[in-house]
Amino acid sequence: MATLDWIVLVGSLAFVVLYGLWKSRSIESSENFLAGKRDLPWWTIGLSIMATQASAITFLSTPGQGFFDGMEFVQFYFGMPIAMIFLVVFILPVYYRLRVTTAYEFLEQRFDLRMRTLTAALFLIQRGVAAAISIYAPSIILCAVFGWNLAMTNFLMALFVVIYTTSGGSAAVSRTQELQMTIMLSGLVLAFVLVLFQLPEGVGLSDAWQIAGATGKTKVLDWSFDIHDRYNVWSGILGATFLFLSYFGTDQSQVGRYLSGKSLRESRFGLLFNGFIKIPMQFLVLSVGVMVYVFYQFNAAPLHFNQVNRAKVARTEHEAAFRQLEARNDSLFLLKKNLLEDLAAAKRSGGGDLTPENNTQLQTWENERKALRTEAEALVKKADPKGDSKDKDFVFINFILQHIPVGLVGLMLAMIFCASWSTTASELSALTATSLSDIYRRSIVKDRDDTHYFRMSRWFTVGWGVFIVIFATYADLFDNLIQAVNMVGSVFYGTILGIFFTAFFLKSVQGRAVFWAAVATQAVIFYLFFFVDKDAYLWYNPLGCGLVMGLGWVLQRVWR
Repeated sequence: MATLDWIVLVGSLAFVVLYGLWKSRSIESSENFLAGKRDLPWWTIGLSIMATQASAITFLSTPGQGFFDGMEFVQFYFGMPIAMIFLVVFILPVYYRLRVTTAYEFLEQRFDLRMRTLTAALFLIQRGVAAAISIYAPSIILCAVFGWNLAMTNFLMALFVVIYTTSGGSAAVSRTQELQMTIMLSGLVLAFVLVLFQLPEGVGLSDAWQIAGATGKTKVLDWSFDIHDRYNVWSGILGATFLFLSYFGTDQSQVGRYLSGKSLRESRFGLLFNGFIKIPMQFLVLSVGVMVYVFYQFNAAPLHFNQVNRAKVARTEHEAAFRQLEARNDSLFLLKKNLLEDLAAAKRSGGGDLTPENNTQLQTWENERKALRTEAEALVKKADPKGDSKDKDFVFINFILQHIPVGLVGLMLAMIFCASWSTTASELSALTATSLSDIYRRSIVKDRDDTHYFRMSRWFTVGWGVFIVIFATYADLFDNLIQAVNMVGSVFYGTILGIFFTAFFLKSVQGRAVFWAAVATQAVIFYLFFFVDKDAYLWYNPLGCGLVMGLGWVLQRVWR
């Protein structure tokens, strides 16, 4: 990477850290540290909510998802506007009326301390793991590309987040996310424009979209109902709606963002802003991946994008077989390139669009390339049985480093770092607030002055920072990182949402019944996820929610 890129990268990140420290310099109590000064306007709330969800995984993994699988992943977000409307109508007013610091305080008032502690513990487990993934995801990719040490990269990724989060708490997180989200959105638009301008003369946006459509990359809607299919309209509207209800309504990393609003009205606008902007934003991220796919129809792409894996194969007896696959891949590339360049030339001369025969031929060649990639992944697995043979998450970072002008590479990497920091900071703030308010102050050390709890808040932030670095260093890479976060959440979110829905809507059900209903439901979800079907994880959100409510209602009738 060029010196100018390092200057842009370091300068951007230093400015983010200093901005966060300056904006939160007057935090002097545990209440302000955990919940901010409750003075944020709606646009800060909306950007903060978006930045919390838009981790580095979004900007590294999602373009790879678009590159290989097309636009269908956007269906996952179809349930978000529904969830946001439900929350602003039914849930948000309750939180504001009770003026809670964490969402789990409400459960003690509605049920008992046991329910508050159980739900807080479930949140701490799943959010601690998700926070580690949000650090691990960009770290392992950057290590593979630049040859950095994984443990040291994890440490540096977390260090500066811990510094400004420990200094200013929730206020530092929200104010910093304004700037981070601005950098991220600017980087996304810039990446899309850069890809488009590097296409051959005569190939515009509509032509590129048509080329991508020939191989099914531009298909957005899948109306087929298949519980084993991760992404279709039904899983997005039904399954994902429950995931978003739980994530935004019960997960402290998000609840803490909008409880910092200056009024109920501002928080409502912030949530709605996020709900209706997220789908276009995700569409843009996936479109970047699709455009990168089109770019590689005119420019040679590696058969396997993870060059570390390629180097491992080169040191084994599988090298010759891999080279044969690469040679066949190069031949396919030349065939596609010649066809598309001829069509582009015809277009410049007033010719027509792709014909059905062209589409069929491109789809055939794409299927052949997919088969070659599958064989290549098998060889990678043989070369390193304990390693990861997937390379989806390396597509975009390879494009950035090889095809983006000097100076802008630093900005793209700053976007990735900002995305990682924004999510991790919110998670650290939420883990600290829950640990201190729901566990430490409520059940362990009850009667100390605010100075003690303020000091412990900072120590909890540091402690969770150490935890996520250690966990991230020894984690394994999932098939696709954006799916990993959603899977981890879905294992727990259904149960947590069921507890909250019981609290809000089943007034006759009391603490004992819902406690054992939640324990039983979590056991069922664990069994289904680990031993039956991981791919159906989105459906475990409504299933878990329904089981908790149904079992709770039945147990209450039996025990009464």
